[in-house]
Amino acid sequence: MGEQEVKFIEKLSNANGVSGFEDEVLDVVRSEVKDRWSVAEDSLRNLYISGEEDINLPVVMIDGHTDEVGFMVQCILPNGLLQFVPLGGWIPTNVPAHRVRVMDRNGEYHVGVVTSKPPHFMKPSEREGKLDITDMYIDLGVTSYEEVVDVFGIEPGAPVVPHVDFIYNKRTGIISGKAFDNRLGCAAVIDTLKELSGETLDVNIVGTLTSQEEVGTRGSAVATRRVKPHVAIVFEGTPADDVYRDKYTAQGVLRRGPQIRHRDSSMIANPRFTRMARDIAKEMGIPYQDAVRVAGGTNGGKIHLSNYGVPTIVLGVPTRYAHTHYGYASMEDYSNTVKLAGEIIKRLDWKVINDF
Repeated sequence: MGEQEVKFIEKLSNANGVSGFEDEVLDVVRSEVKDRWSVAEDSLRNLYISGEEDINLPVVMIDGHTDEVGFMVQCILPNGLLQFVPLGGWIPTNVPAHRVRVMDRNGEYHVGVVTSKPPHFMKPSEREGKLDITDMYIDLGVTSYEEVVDVFGIEPGAPVVPHVDFIYNKRTGIISGKAFDNRLGCAAVIDTLKELSGETLDVNIVGTLTSQEEVGTRGSAVATRRVKPHVAIVFEGTPADDVYRDKYTAQGVLRRGPQIRHRDSSMIANPRFTRMARDIAKEMGIPYQDAVRVAGGTNGGKIHLSNYGVPTIVLGVPTRYAHTHYGYASMEDYSNTVKLAGEIIKRLDWKVINDF
């Protein structure tokens, strides 16, 4: 992996794409894959990427969701403040005093700030009380409802994304930016297809970039009915825990390789498939981490229950501070995630899949 892969991730990270409004992300992907593979789209904004197919071979679905956590404008107050609701899982304390981008009726974005009451004006009960998103507003630097609607062209229902720019540190190989959950997964789908381009495989590969994962894994439910996979690999930017736990209990450590997720609240991964992934990683000298998650979920939850059951694993790129404005991830982990997925797919055929 080199500068080209970093640039692709940068474009994906900087793209605006909260749940239901993933269009910019799809535009980035189309520019990357044009003239290489067949691309189709459905009305839910799922993108399907595939090459020549042999109907006698099993189908491998490799998936990454395109949406990021963000917000939606609920209403506009007389003083020009925007009341908003979350799209995806947010901890209220991570929201105020950050910049956001709000889309107008023409698709242009305008920068605002989530309100934070200065301590000078707070009562003791407010300092100690529970913070709630319903008590926050977005300030565009205006003073009236009319300015918001007539000058900015912003209306209720407008999507809101964190206002963050991607950064790559060449000295450390660490990237920072927004939406690594799950633009890293989107990039991994495309780079895995590139990695396997020209290989003679015993499977058909269909890359799916699915919408609305953060609000109920909705896009994947539709995509699996179209693709009808026999086996699936889900890519994720998964929460890193290395700043909270010690080396014995941490399972999402930067620079320690991709996570192989064994369970979360949505899925128990196929144990035979996970064993295969581990064995291949050991054989190829690819570092990996076992992740046993108590909470959280991925598109794997919907995919593994589709059709008559689909053996599914989740490969995650550890990402610090997921579901906040800013994330950190390692390009080394990303590269090893793509490498591991490629090696797994090379070994898949009807016999292997039927043994799952």
